[in-house]
Amino acid sequence: MKLPARFVIIGADAAGMSAASEARRCAPDLEIVAFDRNGFASYSQCGLPYLIGGLVEDHNRLIARTVGEFAQRGIVVRLGHDVTAIDANRRVVRVRELESGAETEHAYNCLLIATGASPLRPLVPGLDLAGVFHLDVLEDAIAMQDYLREHRPRRAVIVGGGYIGLEMAENLVRLGLQVRLVQRSQQLFPSVDVEIAASLDGELKRHGVDLSLCDSVLEACEGKGGRVADVHTSRGEVPADLVILATGVRPNVEVARTAGVDCGSTGAIAVDDHLRTNVPDIFAAGDCAEHWRRILGRPTWLPLGTTANKQGRIAGRNAAGGEERFAGIVGTAVTRVFDLKVGRTGLSEREAAEAGLACVATSLDSTDHAGYLPDAQSLTVKLVAEQATGRLLGGQAVGRGGVAKRIDVLATALYTGLTVEDLTRLDLAYAPPFNSVWDPVQAAATDLLRRA
Repeated sequence: MKLPARFVIIGADAAGMSAASEARRCAPDLEIVAFDRNGFASYSQCGLPYLIGGLVEDHNRLIARTVGEFAQRGIVVRLGHDVTAIDANRRVVRVRELESGAETEHAYNCLLIATGASPLRPLVPGLDLAGVFHLDVLEDAIAMQDYLREHRPRRAVIVGGGYIGLEMAENLVRLGLQVRLVQRSQQLFPSVDVEIAASLDGELKRHGVDLSLCDSVLEACEGKGGRVADVHTSRGEVPADLVILATGVRPNVEVARTAGVDCGSTGAIAVDDHLRTNVPDIFAAGDCAEHWRRILGRPTWLPLGTTANKQGRIAGRNAAGGEERFAGIVGTAVTRVFDLKVGRTGLSEREAAEAGLACVATSLDSTDHAGYLPDAQSLTVKLVAEQATGRLLGGQAVGRGGVAKRIDVLATALYTGLTVEDLTRLDLAYAPPFNSVWDPVQAAATDLLRRA
């Protein structure tokens, strides 16, 4: 009797469990086993700041599907199991059960590496003190909630002004903490250009956040009970009984290297358009893998949950015998800082210049719908285009309303390769409560054509 093929997955979150679910749909008899060193599977990492801030009342609401629900579909998920090595010649993975320390080997016919990314830890003394947190996995958020309840900190320092740093600033202020945000560079949210990011500074200050740019943490200092009491930055001493480290992430590629899997120039695992690695029958997807950037025509690394889920689904289908290609990304993201929303897609003006592309750009101040209505909100749209061809390269938006709508229009335009002139011809929805006769994207496109 021929045994069914065995699909082993390393990592039981976005990419890994999307792959497991898709593989099950495509191959009902496929044996599927996922290992993860942590204690939860298939949950929304992006919801963690809002869990801490109380907008999400229970961490279980972040879990998309439980281990038991996966088991009902014939997908085995083993939490608290760390895959320590891959023997590609024998087609086995070595697994350590974290609670007992027992090590076992498990055979595979096909393997997916979906190990995600881990926070970068600054080389600064004192970061092992109680009250210093990363926000990476669900256990981190639960531990932070416990710490907040038990010790009731009053003053927080957030290190880093990217997605997590900005979202945590909002949520800690919601909890009543005094917040200082320390950013090493001269602007927040470096995914956008400086004039778009400038609006964020004012919004943070309007809500009482003490913003310190061109600053860095040098040391965290101990107070009572081994807990952090203050931090030393390049600008002086700051009282802090809670510290959040939001200084970026790196791809988890260590176990991949044990199998001889190649990494690309970005440091993430190199994959082809089917998400295959250089080692036969080993796939990679999600934050540990590179992502094809359509605009530049080369691999990049932009770890986002949307991309992880898409790559996971394709890897799962292909592991089950399919032949689907990953079409790549344009680099679309959006976030909220209190009442202000900011989004980007494609290349920023700075990124275009770094890629050697001669570009033109414009920023246009407008409103999210007809300005004569009393609830109209401010909206700024920036467009970046290739100078010689008029090809749209990227767009950004910041405002109190209508940001995601415009970013999604621009992302679609980038995906299909539209020019700036094409944007002016789009048939977009209009009624005064929803838009102006000329959408701000089209008004910006018209302005850019006049400047080019």
